[in-house]
Amino acid sequence: MSDRNSTPRQPMDPKKKTAIQAASLVVFMGALAWASVPFYDWFCRVTGFGGVTNTADTGSDEILDQTIIVRFDASKERGMPWEFKPLVREIEMRIGETGLIFYEAYNPTDKPVAGQASYNVAPYQAGYFFNKIACFCFEEQVLQPGERVEMPVTFYIDPEIVTDRDAKYTQEITLSYTFYEIDLPEDVQQAALEQPADTNNN
Repeated sequence: MSDRNSTPRQPMDPKKKTAIQAASLVVFMGALAWASVPFYDWFCRVTGFGGVTNTADTGSDEILDQTIIVRFDASKERGMPWEFKPLVREIEMRIGETGLIFYEAYNPTDKPVAGQASYNVAPYQAGYFFNKIACFCFEEQVLQPGERVEMPVTFYIDPEIVTDRDAKYTQEITLSYTFYEIDLPEDVQQAALEQPADTNNN
């Protein structure tokens, strides 16, 4: 006896299938980020996925006549009390040339505050070719009450960007930093605790 409730299986709509595959990729990458941070970080640095930059010990051996515009952006995570901004908003430089720019941070509070900067590059495909030689983002920063500092970034754009299939049409690159507050190092915490006692003894 045939089953009256059974119906022939219809093929999946191609658009729906593509959407499901894209969603699956996002979930997969999220799982990698959660379960294997070192592997995800390596993947981003190798591919430039998510606008992650590369690092270098020295500048490029080749400098092209072709120029590119690099813009600089700054933001803060909610609750971060610092003031934070780039001292220049953009520069035009030759591809392969070493650039040096500064960001400024200011702690307007009456207590020391520690911060760490996260960063990315847009467009994402340019991240692989953006090489940092030195950057304040490589380590945590501690600003004392009322302290204002200028923090350098030294970098260059890899000349191979002009031959890359996806990145060769890039005319402008934006480097963005976001500062968020972190716990104070133990030595700074201890110094802050001892400061009132020292003041009272004077």
